[in-house]
Amino acid sequence: MRYFITLSYDGTRYHGWQIQPNGDSVQQRLQEALSTLLRQPIEVVGAGRTDTGVHARMMVAHFEASTFNTQIVYKLNRLLPPDIAVQDVRQVADDMHARFSATSRTYHYFIHTRKDPFLQAYSWQVPFALDFSRMNEAAKVLLEYKDFTSFSKVNTDVKTNLCDLKEAHWDEVAPGQWRFTITANRFLRNMVRAIVGTLVEVGRGRLSIEDIRRIIEAKDRCQAGESVPAKALFLVDIRY
Repeated sequence: MRYFITLSYDGTRYHGWQIQPNGDSVQQRLQEALSTLLRQPIEVVGAGRTDTGVHARMMVAHFEASTFNTQIVYKLNRLLPPDIAVQDVRQVADDMHARFSATSRTYHYFIHTRKDPFLQAYSWQVPFALDFSRMNEAAKVLLEYKDFTSFSKVNTDVKTNLCDLKEAHWDEVAPGQWRFTITANRFLRNMVRAIVGTLVEVGRGRLSIEDIRRIIEAKDRCQAGESVPAKALFLVDIRY
């Protein structure tokens, strides 16, 4: 039987979602807890691969199991470390896939413009003024394109760099605190952080709206801005 598991995690001390040969990962911790609880080897497949230090308010994974524990959510949360929490486990059709059945994913990135000790862990403080109106203009340009090679890590194992963006915009959630929301059917490795870094260059006046078009059309990662810190990036929603 196939099950979907919905969880959240603070990625600060993990080397991302995916199991790594020399680092702790969320996938590894989840597999170990499930295998211990269900008393059989369990492999989980995630809806995506968050990078080192990136968080998830909502991650979905699937696994196969021949037995099921009715108190699985409670018992998993007892086994898992404090920075990983399971919200739901439910049986799904055998052809449902956590990654390939997903129709959209949404990320948030947080920026604050004034020093605040209570934001430091999960938001990026920028020491310079930003024009968020211009950054929103530039974000709209992203929706005109499908190929996001310029915002992807090189030498990845994906077959295509085409993504269908559904939304991309900045919102002020509190005085001096801004949230970038971006939704697409899929994302490339490092894509969101590279996009944010490039939009920040627009906000600083270093890039124009036409520069954004030029960068995208170049299909060259070297043309785009630097990747911003991982600590302020959250996977927040996955739709099926």
